[in-house]
Amino acid sequence: MKTLYFDIETLPADESSYNKLKYLFDKKKEKKSKVKKIEDEEIVDSSSKSLDDFINKTGLDGAFGRVLCIAYAIDDGELQVLCNDGNEKKTIEEFWDVAKDCDLFVGHNIMSFDFKFIMQRSIVLGVKPTWQTREMRSPKYLSFARYRNNPIFDTMCEWVAWGENKNSSLEHVALALGIPTPKDGVDGSKVAEVYKEEGGIQKICDYCKRDVGTTRAVYKRMTFEN
Repeated sequence: MKTLYFDIETLPADESSYNKLKYLFDKKKEKKSKVKKIEDEEIVDSSSKSLDDFINKTGLDGAFGRVLCIAYAIDDGELQVLCNDGNEKKTIEEFWDVAKDCDLFVGHNIMSFDFKFIMQRSIVLGVKPTWQTREMRSPKYLSFARYRNNPIFDTMCEWVAWGENKNSSLEHVALALGIPTPKDGVDGSKVAEVYKEEGGIQKICDYCKRDVGTTRAVYKRMTFEN
């Protein structure tokens, strides 16, 4: 059985989506202004105070955000990274090519974010997964059902026994287990900022690989493989 450990880093939408996002932002703002008023003063959703803020948040939204890189390791193999800046579709195609021969997928918060994001981007970009997501009788059926850990083992969900995810970041769990933190100068909230720096893409890829190495170490501790 092959185990694929992986992690992704994402970016906000590019300029080609700005017109669509402005339309959605204006609709959202209009709806808020109709629903909420205090002394005739319009109230705008505090989570997206401006269009720029709204666009920046798409880095967490597979509908418009982009996959910059996917770091991975198979079993105890070398940490590797898939990154084709400007060609997200190729990165996702390469991921599914790697995934087709694997049996178990391991990551931290991959049920709610990483894998969901990859699936959404696969649909948007027209990349057919090498694992089936609709036909349950297929031996390569990728189930996102909760309360199970095969073929997806989410270390965050398993750590909290599928309860609330408070205080269950990868860094939090790793440090509790005596595993060095992977957050060395970069974390997910800084990716879009670091991306604009000279050499930023390499920094992000290196950080993404460290996350995978840490996740693998956490998984081995959680499953008592060490």
